Amino acid sequence: MARLPRSFAAFFALFLIACTTASPPRANIENNEFISTDMYSRSLPGTNMTACEGARRALLSQGYVIRDMNGSQVNALKKFQPGADRHVQVEFHVVCEPNADGSNSATVFANAVRDTYALKKSSNSASIGVGAVGSLSLPFGSSDDSLVKVGSETIQARAFYDRFFDMVESYVDENPTATTGSTSSDQ
Repeated sequence: MARLPRSFAAFFALFLIACTTASPPRANIENNEFISTDMYSRSLPGTNMTACEGARRALLSQGYVIRDMNGSQVNALKKFQPGADRHVQVEFHVVCEPNADGSNSATVFANAVRDTYALKKSSNSASIGVGAVGSLSLPFGSSDDSLVKVGSETIQARAFYDRFFDMVESYVDENPTATTGSTSSDQ
């Protein structure tokens, strides 16, 4: 069996090192372990329907559009355009579950997902094929713009959720007897 030249072996070793260091970073799964935390949940007085009504009002007060609501869930969306070529939307998901029987309290679970979009331009030009001459490109064309999703992440800022839960609690305190869900005409 023929031996490979040392320079080739060294090149191959460097190639392998470059491939392993140039690979895209993996998601940090240590942050996704199931540990006891209260960042995404809070216990509030009242029924689960009262808590979800407070969540609906809190989201509406901040410019969110309620996409879907039933007695124990609220889904809302808010859109931003921080620049001419960027678009961001935050989708908020809230689930309200009653605590133990007779406790007159409910736990509100919430998470918000931020999707980021970028404007991508693609240009089109016209060309005509002429048999004897070949192809002829004409100077007129068109440009299409489209938003392409470039990122999606769960918002992981404790202060963000603390402010949300504080606002929900203020609406629950204002309306402790509300036990009905909303209809589309309320939005």
